[in-house]
Amino acid sequence: MHSALADFIREHAIHEVECVIPDMTGMARGKIVSRALFLAEDNMRMSKAVLNITVNGEFADFERFAGAHDPDMVCVPDASTIRLVPWAAEPVAVVIHDCEEFDGSPVAISPRAVLRRVLGLYQARGWRPVVAPEMEFYLIRQNTNPHEPLRPPAGRGGRSEVGRQSFSIDAVNDFDPFFQELSAFCEAAQLKVETLIHEVGACQMEINFSHGDALALADQVFLFKRAVRETAYRHNIFATFMAKPMEGEPGSAMHIHQSVVDAASGDNVFSREDGSASELFLHHIGGMQRYLPVVMPMLAPYVNSYRRLSRHAGAPINVRWGHDNRTCGIRIPPSGAAARRVENRVPGVDVNPYLAMAATLACGYLGMVQQLAPSPPMTDSAYDLDYELPRSLEDAVSLMQDCPPLADVLGASFVQAFCAVKEKEFETFNRGITAWEREHLQLHV
Repeated sequence: MHSALADFIREHAIHEVECVIPDMTGMARGKIVSRALFLAEDNMRMSKAVLNITVNGEFADFERFAGAHDPDMVCVPDASTIRLVPWAAEPVAVVIHDCEEFDGSPVAISPRAVLRRVLGLYQARGWRPVVAPEMEFYLIRQNTNPHEPLRPPAGRGGRSEVGRQSFSIDAVNDFDPFFQELSAFCEAAQLKVETLIHEVGACQMEINFSHGDALALADQVFLFKRAVRETAYRHNIFATFMAKPMEGEPGSAMHIHQSVVDAASGDNVFSREDGSASELFLHHIGGMQRYLPVVMPMLAPYVNSYRRLSRHAGAPINVRWGHDNRTCGIRIPPSGAAARRVENRVPGVDVNPYLAMAATLACGYLGMVQQLAPSPPMTDSAYDLDYELPRSLEDAVSLMQDCPPLADVLGASFVQAFCAVKEKEFETFNRGITAWEREHLQLHV
């Protein structure tokens, strides 16, 4: 047992420990164990097939990726991730685990291992990525009937939002009890949240994280989603991270700001000594333009995700780039040379954060290594150009399966396993009959 884990358990008089791993969808899977058992064991065992569970609970290509005999994997706690579970009635800790084979090698299809693999490629070049995610989500009325549309909840004043309240402080204050408790939970769980704003949609909020290490930020996003949902339950509302939860309202994104620093000096490699943009900066953009359409299943992982990516809906439809241009999929925020960065506006907030981080950094890495040149920057609206991103999950999966450079970076076995999960989910979705089909086809065709 790592000494830091044992010290934390004793210092906080922990009663139970949630031992969790993120699966392909970003859901927390694992075991809840007693304090005594956690201190006595160095790891836990769990079926490798857990990594291939779809969002609706089915197993995708079980025998091919897990093994016909349903073998275990070894889940090793990462001591840097231990935190309190702040909403628990008694002292409970949560620890995120890495998935390993019995020989100590990483389980290649584990989302955390995929991100570690990409970060390792950067490290081998003497680079270190720096990221900062921005997360949008909706507060909604509690709704137990999936056939009914989602609606905004009532705030302290007893009324629901009926119009757009972008950046409204009063609209946020209407849910002060929720946000005050969420803030306390984030502080107790060491989630480095910086900013809260009201976004464009009815009861749509955005929370920004401090910039930092990609793996640490993915861990924080993973835990933050749980904290938001739990806080909502305690206030008799729901919170949703669907990419497009309501017709007529904008979708929710997880924009990722990313830069790369020299691992030895800490200097931003996107800037030259004179403060101008470097060739590596332009190559990073070129890589994102070339490969973002290919990694779309990792940035828009569900059928619903593609409803968000519509023209003039506050979300990108192509991979154009521009300086302070929010109509582009790739925006360059105003900054000084030391903070020069790229904002990837393509990912939805429904992503697995580990895979979204791995995907966007993989695109930039390939551009830097292959020295890809970007297109000229956009100065007008990119909404007026053609679609360049896949329009459906089915098309996106086909693109991802047919890209050898991406498989080299992420791992071929991961690409195959992840696409199998997405294909299984799409197959399941296609079995259902939607309300649109019943309304427009039942009596008219």
